[in-house]
Amino acid sequence: MKKGILWKFGIIGVTVILSIVFFLPSTPWFESMPGWWKENLPNKGITLGLDLQGGMHLILEVETEKALDSSADLLVNDIRFRLEEKKIEFVSINKTGYNSISIAYQTQGAGDNIKKFVEDNYPNLSSRSSSSGEVIYTLTGREEKRIREASVDQALEKIRNRIDKFGVAEPTIHRQEANEIVVQLPGVKDPNRVIEIIGMTARLEFKLLDETPVAAQLPATIPPGDDEKIIKDFSGKIPEGDEILFESIKDKETRRVISKIPFLVKKQTMLTGDLLSDARVSIDTRYNEPYVSISFNTTGAKLFDKITAENVKKRLAIILDKNIYSAPVIQERISGGNAQITGRFSMEEAKDLAMVLREGALPAPVHIIQNVTVGPSLGKDSIEAGKIAGIIAIIAVVAFMLFYYRLSGLIADLALFLNIMLLLGAMASLNATLTMPGIAGIILAIGMAVDSNVLMFERIREEIRAGKTPRAAVDSGYHKAFWTIFDSHVTTLITAIVLFQFGTGPIKGFAVTLSLGVSINLFTALIGTKTVFDMIMSRVKVKSLSI
Repeated sequence: MKKGILWKFGIIGVTVILSIVFFLPSTPWFESMPGWWKENLPNKGITLGLDLQGGMHLILEVETEKALDSSADLLVNDIRFRLEEKKIEFVSINKTGYNSISIAYQTQGAGDNIKKFVEDNYPNLSSRSSSSGEVIYTLTGREEKRIREASVDQALEKIRNRIDKFGVAEPTIHRQEANEIVVQLPGVKDPNRVIEIIGMTARLEFKLLDETPVAAQLPATIPPGDDEKIIKDFSGKIPEGDEILFESIKDKETRRVISKIPFLVKKQTMLTGDLLSDARVSIDTRYNEPYVSISFNTTGAKLFDKITAENVKKRLAIILDKNIYSAPVIQERISGGNAQITGRFSMEEAKDLAMVLREGALPAPVHIIQNVTVGPSLGKDSIEAGKIAGIIAIIAVVAFMLFYYRLSGLIADLALFLNIMLLLGAMASLNATLTMPGIAGIILAIGMAVDSNVLMFERIREEIRAGKTPRAAVDSGYHKAFWTIFDSHVTTLITAIVLFQFGTGPIKGFAVTLSLGVSINLFTALIGTKTVFDMIMSRVKVKSLSI
């Protein structure tokens, strides 16, 4: 046998062995493999997609306007703190819109100092109007656009981090449209918990309670559905700069809200969770209940120290996503930057809350605009349908090639099985996710593999009819069919790449299997079958070809 043929057989053998090694973790036999195999060789195979193993498909919309609103809140607190630090006189600083800030002053000299300070330190603010005793600043158009885009990008990363900590295998998370995020979670067992974790903005705020006479008129507790009624009843009585928020009381066994406590809270945010450095679950030894212990970074610790020092004997509400968790009385100045969030948590709720606080708040609230849950039974049906379709396609192709091309058809069928083996191995090596459209891509690749062999065999037939010997007919047939096959595969590959680049999840799955199948087709059709023909003709004197 010629050295060139040996080299080709060697390459084919190595690719087959690698394909088996990579694909093995996808088979039921992998569990029985020895420990050293699992530790040192590939242990991740092909992952089944959402449509095959069940799971969740969510489309989330990020409320980017809320991100602008939060940025304005942070600017108000930051400007107030720094003006006090610089000892620049001012009367008040308030947010006057979702993207504007009003600073009031008494003297012209104080106004000039404020304007110079803002101009030097906040280039992303532009002066909208200025009158005697007040100047109003708004975010620049460029800064607004940056905040909107950044809020979606940050939301995507934080949602991805939360899902990774939750332990979902092979999630698909990507941006769609200007402010939408697509989340696909295969194999999810507890959809409600996932939705709660993803949707939790986790915006932690510290606000003072307003102890005015209006607060004393609020009922001690209300039924769970009376929130809007209370807000409506007190709409004309609430002082400007205040709002009514509620603390939920849950049943310890069922975790359902059984009542709510209304509080009158000042709208001004004293401190936010953006300055947290850590959040952990601890156990209250008195009541044996979990709570979340939080720590602030250096800046947050200084602010917390200042807030508690200035508001001793006042109540400070700890608020998460507009829900009050506790409102303790500040008994003394608290240094060190540590606090607790209590709320009659279950251990699971406390762990989830600590996790989302550590990962950080979403820059803006998200709400679900599409929620599709695929049950495991439907996924199982899809797998069975895909198997049946694949088996029928393979049997039909194998039978046709044997009937029409005889012994040469058998060689083409061997190349077809080699093609499928290499394709599955390649997908496993890339830890690709197999979806129903992906199975369609595999079946299409099978059809293209057969098409390549048909083109070559018809060329070989023409050469035999022209009077050439079998060896010369095979060499000439492969040579003349090469560019036709190459052109068709390259154009299909370009289409698959475009589909992958611009398509969504299911289309990407189709594009991946099709592009891998097309690439492997070129190898098996032009090298695999040609090597078998060369081996036969180098060992046997072939007078006629069964084709």
